[in-house]
Amino acid sequence: MANEIQRRGNLFDNLMNMRDWMNDDFFSDLTPAADHMKTDVAEDDKAYQVKIDMPGFDKKDIHINYANNILSVTGHRDTFSDESDKKGNILHSERRYGQMSRQYRLPDVDRSKVSAHYENGVLTLDLPKKQASDENDSRIDID
Repeated sequence: MANEIQRRGNLFDNLMNMRDWMNDDFFSDLTPAADHMKTDVAEDDKAYQVKIDMPGFDKKDIHINYANNILSVTGHRDTFSDESDKKGNILHSERRYGQMSRQYRLPDVDRSKVSAHYENGVLTLDLPKKQASDENDSRIDID
C-alpha cells in the first residue's frame, strides 16, 4: 500500500513538473518584457523607488513616462553584434532585440521631483510622493 501511494505521489510530482515546464516554454515568448525587465519596487511614506534590470541597453534608448498614476518604461534595442562565431554556429541564443516595455501603477507621484539613474545595466527611479496639502483637501465641513 505504501509503495502504491509513493508511486502516485511521484507520478503527480512528475506531471506537475511537466506542466510547469510546458507553461514556462509556451508562455516565455508571450511575456519577454517580464522575463527581461526584472523589477524591484520599494515604497515608504515619502517615495517609491523602482529598480529595473535592463542590461545591454544604451541610456538613449530607454524612455520613461509618468501619466495618470502609471509609470511606463520602454527600452529599445535595434540589434546587437556577436563576433564570437563568424560562421553562425550559435547553438542557443536568449539575447533579444526589439522593444520591451513595462508599466507600474504608482499613485500620487510628484512628477516634478522624479529622478532616474542608469548604471551597470540597472535603471533606478526615485519617485517622491506628492505631499498632502490643505488646498488638495476635498473634505467639506458641515456648519
